[in-house]
Amino acid sequence: MKKKKWKKWLLACGSVLALYILIVHFFIYQAAKEQPPSDLDYLIVLGARVRGEQMTLALRFRVEAALKYLEENPDTKVIVSGGQGPGEDITEAEAMERFFLENGVSQERIIKEGLSTTTYENLSYSKQFLEEGNSVAIVSNDFHLFRASIIAERLGFEEVYTLPGKTPRIAIFKLWTREYFAVAKTWLVDR
Repeated sequence: MKKKKWKKWLLACGSVLALYILIVHFFIYQAAKEQPPSDLDYLIVLGARVRGEQMTLALRFRVEAALKYLEENPDTKVIVSGGQGPGEDITEAEAMERFFLENGVSQERIIKEGLSTTTYENLSYSKQFLEEGNSVAIVSNDFHLFRASIIAERLGFEEVYTLPGKTPRIAIFKLWTREYFAVAKTWLVDR
């Protein structure tokens, strides 16, 4: 008798988890396919790991998506957001700033936020550079944008869009799986 109850409990938990993953996957997919309008005031590029002074592929995909937008919208400014973690010789913001400067974005269009170590901090610390009514697009890898937009909304961003960079193929399974749990944490804890 106990074995049947145990199986029913496992089936119920498995069903709830599967439903949760499907719902979150839908929202992640929707956020990842959105494209922001032209002529936004700012882009906020969220940091990702740097190895030494070299950007990882995840971060490179983010800055490449942002660069394309900046080239098409010359009045848009960019906030590069990311501190320095273990194994990083420079801040993530510094690595991004170097990339943009090397690719023709003028220093006057780049604002550097180099203290943050989480998505929440990226957005919270970057918000201090904005004025009321500024339009913004958050730039990150596609899997990450849904959660970032939830956090931005909670932080009081008024007009926020998302701009997706690709996710490195080698890390898709790991990053998407991790994101399902990160979204739950954001819904429950990040305020």
